[in-house]
Amino acid sequence: MSKRISNVLILAGFSLLLVTGSWAADDEAKRAIKSKAPARYPELASKMGISGAVRVEVTVAPNGSVKSAKALGGHPLLIDAAVSAAKNFKYEAGAAETTEIIVFNFTPSSGN
Repeated sequence: MSKRISNVLILAGFSLLLVTGSWAADDEAKRAIKSKAPARYPELASKMGISGAVRVEVTVAPNGSVKSAKALGGHPLLIDAAVSAAKNFKYEAGAAETTEIIVFNFTPSSGN
């Protein structure tokens, strides 16, 4: 099933980076990221060799803090780690609330 999800994500145009817990901001990002938090690769997902991308939509308050985060797609074992990391991102202050997309990419690393 994880192969299927990976193929769907690739076909949907997501760029999959082969770095454990990496992230990528949407090309259409409205605000600059001041600080980012890495997603912690879930131990169970690592043991099972599950990889894939989780796309997270965040609502950013005018002061740059993440007000809310919700997964738009991804493997169920990876979603909590991505959403938790997304909530810890900090953005530049802005005049109004904005919505941003962050894509977290998970790949099992050797030696884990």
